[in-house]
Amino acid sequence: MRWWLAAAFAVIASLTAVVVAEVFTSRSEAAFRERAQTIAAGSTFTAAVAVGKAAEKHRLPAEIVSIARRHGLALFVFDARGHLITASRSRGLLLDSVPGRRAAITTALAGHRFVESYARGRTIVVALPLRRGGTAALVAVGSRPELVAENRILHDEIAPAAIWAVLAGCIAGLLVATLITIRLRRIARVSSEIERGSFTHHLDPRFPDELGELAATVDRMRVRLRDSFAELEAERDRLRVLLERLHDGVVAVDDDLNVEFANPAAGELLGARLEVGTRLPAWQPFALDDFARSLFLPGATAAQERADLDDGPSYSIVGLPAGGTPPVAVIVLSDVTAQERRERAEREFVANAAHELRTPVAAIASAVEVLENGAKEHPLERDRFLRIVSRQSGRLNRLVRALLVLARAQTREEAVPFESVQLLPVLEDVATDLRTGISSATRIIVDCPPGLCATGHCELIEEIVSNLASNAAKHGAPGEIVLRAREVASGVTIEIHDSGPGIRPEQRERLFDRFYRGSSLDTEGFGLGLAIAREAVAALGGRIELVGRPGGGTTARVTFESQAARAA
Repeated sequence: MRWWLAAAFAVIASLTAVVVAEVFTSRSEAAFRERAQTIAAGSTFTAAVAVGKAAEKHRLPAEIVSIARRHGLALFVFDARGHLITASRSRGLLLDSVPGRRAAITTALAGHRFVESYARGRTIVVALPLRRGGTAALVAVGSRPELVAENRILHDEIAPAAIWAVLAGCIAGLLVATLITIRLRRIARVSSEIERGSFTHHLDPRFPDELGELAATVDRMRVRLRDSFAELEAERDRLRVLLERLHDGVVAVDDDLNVEFANPAAGELLGARLEVGTRLPAWQPFALDDFARSLFLPGATAAQERADLDDGPSYSIVGLPAGGTPPVAVIVLSDVTAQERRERAEREFVANAAHELRTPVAAIASAVEVLENGAKEHPLERDRFLRIVSRQSGRLNRLVRALLVLARAQTREEAVPFESVQLLPVLEDVATDLRTGISSATRIIVDCPPGLCATGHCELIEEIVSNLASNAAKHGAPGEIVLRAREVASGVTIEIHDSGPGIRPEQRERLFDRFYRGSSLDTEGFGLGLAIAREAVAALGGRIELVGRPGGGTTARVTFESQAARAA
């Protein structure tokens, strides 16, 4: 670039020098010509005065030569009819060789002055009107050799000056182009590093000009790209870690069905070792290769398929169409066997709940009908049917309350108003209700210091304790159930102990699931007690856990933070 930029500077300097020389020459010639004309006109005017005096004295032919010599002019005098009254040669110049003589004579005879230069200012012709001694016009021809010499000297100096200007322009252009080239090479070198993915080279602008601003812009782009790539790499690493920890299998394949990425779960589900670059393996439950190949078809959209084995697991296969360059399709494999079981259990629960609701409603309706038909007149029959109505109403009330509490705890439709709740009355009320529904072989023990308070909501805390205590009474063996509350460092803990068979390890993770009843055969249970307790504890910002071992009983522990710990 420096060579053609230097050449461009040379061309510009040359054109500038030529234009300047031409303009200067033309202006200097005009100035010289104007000056010569002025001097010639002045000399001619002086000579005209002398010619007029000589004509009045009738001595014009004798003095015309001396006048011409004295003023350095060739003089020619004409009468009113335009006839030459002096010699046709003056100072060695013939009248016929004078340029523009006719125009000069005509102008002077008309009473006007005529001044004109010829031969690029070398010859000046001046004509003046005369009115003395029978003369009518004077034509003077002169030349100014000293002005011509000065003009020639000026012309001779312009050419070297133009050449030096061109050389200076070339040198300046070469220097400027070299400096610009060096700075552009620095920018290009850093840009090449950025293109290769290296963002470590700092680019110093050095000068606050356009190239400096370009360098600063490239350096800012380098910093932003470095930060963006670092963020993308961090996101990529996090995404890789996330995908590798997923329980669902994720496989990315190219258009040749070669594996680009696969997490460990995908290898386990497909029963093969998936290495990058290996071909997608065949899968017995499903034509996975055909499914993957369809994701590369033009206009392909997200697809979902299902593979169900006879008396075996169920799989969900989701495919995301190919995208990017080169194109890569993503396949997600999920084992939905457990989800299918849960959904089937929930569907069964809906049917069972409808049946259970119909049974107490029918029993209540039958009892009311018997009472209306005359049983209310017999005290023993009336009390027996009223007990049926009361027992079935309580069953309905427990079911409806359980469903409502679970729904409100899940949707968070209302903010829970916190208050200070005394725990001893709550535990005693739960114990009183619990004693009416269990055998006399089980003792209910309340262990709570008077005045102990928890920060929460009274009805929710009572519902939590009631559900946990009912669960302990339902599944525990005859013995004792202890309702205990005590103060701990971070707040208050409520514990419910039973003497039951404990919790098997395989049940511990599912005990808080909705509709899960474990191995209980109690037809009045809905598998909602512990789920309701967990949601209510979460709404109050507490923690709940079950501790137990086979044969050693179970402890349900709920911890509520104090107001100070909650504020901290």
